[in-house]
Amino acid sequence: MPQPVMSRRTALGLALAAPSLASPALAQPAWPNGSIRFIGLFPPGGGTDILSRLWCQKMSEITGHQFVVENRAGSAGNIGTEAIARAVPDGNTIGLASVAPLGIGPTLYSRLPFNVTRDFSYVSGLWQLPNLLVVNNDVPARSVPELIALLRANPGKYAYASSGSGTTVHISGEMFKSMAGVDMLHVPYRGAAPAHVDIQGGRVHMIFDNIPQGLALHRDGKVRALAVTGAQRSPVAPEIPTMAEFLPGFEINSWGGVMGPAGMPPAIVMRLNALTKQALESEDLKRRFLENGATPWWTTPEDFATYRAANEAALAPIIRASGARVD
Repeated sequence: MPQPVMSRRTALGLALAAPSLASPALAQPAWPNGSIRFIGLFPPGGGTDILSRLWCQKMSEITGHQFVVENRAGSAGNIGTEAIARAVPDGNTIGLASVAPLGIGPTLYSRLPFNVTRDFSYVSGLWQLPNLLVVNNDVPARSVPELIALLRANPGKYAYASSGSGTTVHISGEMFKSMAGVDMLHVPYRGAAPAHVDIQGGRVHMIFDNIPQGLALHRDGKVRALAVTGAQRSPVAPEIPTMAEFLPGFEINSWGGVMGPAGMPPAIVMRLNALTKQALESEDLKRRFLENGATPWWTTPEDFATYRAANEAALAPIIRASGARVD
């Protein structure tokens, strides 16, 4: 039987349609095509580690590929951030973008092993959250005014912990010292989790930690929470006042995002950004973030890079005024 002959008009129509039929496949790169390594900057168990693992779990569910957290802690996130900068830019190694090395570090440290403007592919924000001032249960102060009075009467006697020099936990303490006119010793740790062990043991007196871990310990009766560092009270703990209610103008927040090394293919950056948006819009992840005191925060890659630079500029005078400096 003779085969039907394709008309010239039909052939031309199919030829013109071919690029548009192929374009969705071209627009969606074959990524991820295996497990993804997500470099965390702080030890397991801290607030940012908890939030990072929640995001990675949701990304694994969405993509069908494992997003595996690898904690590279130390130097206020600088060790892990350097590892991200030196990774192969194929999208298989990404990591946490944190205010500590990217917003505070450029002013606090005289030298960094990476350049915050050139060495990274910024993808999206993930969360915003305030810090929480907690004291050990033996500290005889049940409010911020009582704590200020205690510290002024005992200069140099009390110490505050941090998750490392250059973190918002550290800078929150320095802001408090400066604005309250008190003298405290700074004791840096390799993460908030080991710091909390010593706070509960009475070896150090207080910490301005990211809200998830500090709030859980407060509610378990292991420490006493006095204030949050955000501009408003936290919706997960509205009974706890803000620092600004006692020290007007006191405000500092932690933030986290996702980034990779410089040179990541734009198609993979955009694919990761779109998947992150999908993850952050899921009801279960939003609920888990809010339960931990964090606000989900999606941005475009361009807006994330712009925010990082603006945050660095806003924090610089605060850090310089505090006198904090790491050579």
